[in-house]
Amino acid sequence: MRQIIPMMTLIFLVFVQLPVAEADELSDLKDQLAEQTEKLQETQERLEQLEARQMKKEKALEEQIEELKKQEPQADPADFRVYWKEGLNLATLDGDFKLKIGGRLQTDWFWSSEDNAIKSDVGEQEDGVEIRRAHLDLSGLIYGNIEYKLQFDFAGGEAALKDAYLCLTDFPLGHLWMGHFKEPFSLEELTSNKYITFLERALPNVLAPSRNTGFMLYNVASDERTTTAIGVFRDTDDFGENADDGGYNVTGRVTVLPIYEDKGANLLHLGAACSYRNPDDTIRYRQRPEAHLTDRFVDTGTFAGDHVDLVGLEVAWVKGPLSLQGEYMMAAADRLGGGSDVEFDGYYVQASYFLTGEHRNYKTSEGAFSRIKTKKNYSAAGGSGAWEVKARYSGLDLSDSDITGGELNDITAGVNWYLNPNTKIMWDYVHADKDDVGQADMLIMRLQFDF
Repeated sequence: MRQIIPMMTLIFLVFVQLPVAEADELSDLKDQLAEQTEKLQETQERLEQLEARQMKKEKALEEQIEELKKQEPQADPADFRVYWKEGLNLATLDGDFKLKIGGRLQTDWFWSSEDNAIKSDVGEQEDGVEIRRAHLDLSGLIYGNIEYKLQFDFAGGEAALKDAYLCLTDFPLGHLWMGHFKEPFSLEELTSNKYITFLERALPNVLAPSRNTGFMLYNVASDERTTTAIGVFRDTDDFGENADDGGYNVTGRVTVLPIYEDKGANLLHLGAACSYRNPDDTIRYRQRPEAHLTDRFVDTGTFAGDHVDLVGLEVAWVKGPLSLQGEYMMAAADRLGGGSDVEFDGYYVQASYFLTGEHRNYKTSEGAFSRIKTKKNYSAAGGSGAWEVKARYSGLDLSDSDITGGELNDITAGVNWYLNPNTKIMWDYVHADKDDVGQADMLIMRLQFDF
């Protein structure tokens, strides 16, 4: 009994003290919470003050930037920018004035072997080397609507005039060309020698007119699938001059693209051209094999003629790396002095294939082929450039009636190596067969750089 009383007393005291302790702890917690709340309020006030200061600084900075923009000199639309795009280009910011400085250098090496019949008929062909072309070009735009071009070739030891013309791009009836430039005739002739597949154009090219002085109206359809051109020209020399009594020539051409897909990787080109030519009472056609350092194998000689009618048909097909192309040309000459009228004609067919997957590029605004774009430029790090294999067969007949200029057929095969879009090395093997006379074999190599 005595032990129970103290124990009961202890239990009573514990239960009496518990509420007192809990009340003290709760009071302490309330004090701590009030203190933390006060600190949070102070922190929030500081953050708001900092945000206000930051916003004020940002606003002041924006005002300073706007003020600096006002103080910056505005770009003048007439200021020129300089850039490289397949050549050195200058252009005003508004695009109204442009200048492109271009050029090309073609160096050829030539080896020949011919039979005795050719040596007797034409002469022995000497091996050699030549600067085939050394061009300097200036072209561009003035006042937004007048294109211009000036081109000279210095390869012959003196400056020979090539292109020298103006073109009004906003003329009501189309583009009006004025000056010295190529007549609209023949796909291969209108494709720059920078871009043709072989070193030289095919045999029938001798029938096609080239650069003369005149006026031409040129139109391109809105979808760039059709081109039309017609012009009046006067035969001129390498200096753009004419001092004879010859009349004017009228030449026209039409091209269409029934197929044009994948940015030109798949296309079909069809074209036709005709020309009425009024020479100075004399006519002559003569041609080399497809190598410039040879003598001329066929030659009509000079004969009296009143006028010549030219007709040309052209077709080209590109399917990825494969390309096929061909042309036919005919010249009908109306003779003077009682001689029979005569006709001369020629043709070629060619094929090429890119082993590295490129394709021939076609310029729809010109109806002709353009620069090859290599997938990988040549470099020691592993770039191979572009490799193209090619073959062509061409024929030219310059004999009719009593004119026996001769008949020539060429088989040409070779390889092109495009180190980059501006540099290439070309190899052509030519087998020339002069009908009823003899044969010759030629090897030509060209190193070309253009921009």
